[in-house]
Amino acid sequence: MSVSAYRQARLEGQDVVRTAVLDAAKRLLVEDGPAALTVRSIAAAAGCSTKVIYTLFGGKEGLGEALWTEGFARFERRLRGIPQHDDPLVVLRAGLEAYRDYALAEPEFYRVMFMGALPAYRPGPQAARAAKRTFDILVDGVRAGMEAGVLRGPGAGEIADVLWMGIHGAVSLEISCYFEGDVAAQRYRLLCSSLLAPFLTIDERTTS
Repeated sequence: MSVSAYRQARLEGQDVVRTAVLDAAKRLLVEDGPAALTVRSIAAAAGCSTKVIYTLFGGKEGLGEALWTEGFARFERRLRGIPQHDDPLVVLRAGLEAYRDYALAEPEFYRVMFMGALPAYRPGPQAARAAKRTFDILVDGVRAGMEAGVLRGPGAGEIADVLWMGIHGAVSLEISCYFEGDVAAQRYRLLCSSLLAPFLTIDERTTS
């Protein structure tokens, strides 16, 4: 069933408003903490009525869910935008860089997704699936390397866990201002190389 031009315009308008509300909410979260995320304060920051918040999100709880899913949607788009390459290691390394790039570009969302910025929030089934899709991209990248014979180890999921644990720690420190600028970028590249090294095949280690 086709969507009329009028209905499409309304849907696009809702998307714009939804994005504006979420951006206002993440700013409040960073500036004033979770207690600032009331429907009234978010509406004032976004320049809309409280009715709009309830219509789009169903209230504060729905807004927390929306912040989580929006963060992972943006993260997934960043990961899926990595250029394809014949060498799976090139793609995997680009994915590790994209992880850091996303965190630096969207630190407020990253804190919601991975650093407990909303202490009372527990993701529902849809939000959990959104998170899992992004991790599956990393697992698939590792699996591609194993199938191509450039990676070896106990299993794609286990290697992906180790990679994620390492890069999450580095990124969390960086967005918390423990490392800055070129130093942070250099340390991150060194970390990624160190994390991958135990899983590289002999030939790959001697050529990397």
